[in-house]
Amino acid sequence: MLLTEKMKEDIFSPSERDIIEYLFKQRENIKDKTTKQISEETYTHPSTLIRIAKKLGYSGWVELKNSFLAEIEYLNSHFSSIDANYPFDERDSLMTVANKMALLNQTTISDTLSLLNYDDLQMATNMLDQASHIKVFSVSHNLLICHDFKLNMNRIGKHVTLCEVDPQFDAVNSTSDTCAIVISYTGESRNIVGLLPFLKKRKVPVIALTSIGENTLTKYADCILRITTRERLYSKIGSFSSNDSICFLLDVLYASVFSKDYKNNLEFKTNISQYFDHRKSSNIVMQEDNQEMLK
Repeated sequence: MLLTEKMKEDIFSPSERDIIEYLFKQRENIKDKTTKQISEETYTHPSTLIRIAKKLGYSGWVELKNSFLAEIEYLNSHFSSIDANYPFDERDSLMTVANKMALLNQTTISDTLSLLNYDDLQMATNMLDQASHIKVFSVSHNLLICHDFKLNMNRIGKHVTLCEVDPQFDAVNSTSDTCAIVISYTGESRNIVGLLPFLKKRKVPVIALTSIGENTLTKYADCILRITTRERLYSKIGSFSSNDSICFLLDVLYASVFSKDYKNNLEFKTNISQYFDHRKSSNIVMQEDNQEMLK
């Protein structure tokens, strides 16, 4: 759940609600304001700000303020020229639809990249590189878009299983040298949440791909990579943005693992592909023998 959504819950006293309404009104303007300034402007006591932070699960006011500002900044960035839920309308021509879908894809990639940081990516890369077996857990429609990730990883010698048929037993039969990638946009899917205690009990490290904010999945994850969070659950044309975001994160994870041993992975993948792939093409761009000529 987004912090801004949790702040709307009916768990606050009247004076606490006054401060929250003030925060929503002032938004970015609170950045340089002290607790004393905010309390004076809302006619409340400074300790009230601390109580709000505690109710929302933060250690103090500064931590809450920083999280609030970061979420506001994210929600205000990107997606200013396109709606992730309704990227085109009934009046658009086919080429207009195509152009808007391209814009949605480009915007989604930029948005997802803005949520990615070096420390989390490095941790996820090391977890995957050190794992003897990688298991991907998600709902069925998400697993469909994970097949390319599985294929790419298998082609550099990494064993990847998409746990679709019997995910409960896949979780129970995991060991500490397994790494689990758990994908859930909401982080609250019943089928996914039910697997997490088993993975925890088996000491399986978990990489979560999920939306921004706090959810059940983030509480169990060892490493969290955020999916672009712009779509509603049901009132939308399709899951274009979240799907593109997941695909991008999986591509980044594969590329990051590949780069850990770039030369050997490239040699291994090329040699195996050359041995098994006997496709032919009259297109000079695709022809392997002519690649040096094109440089």
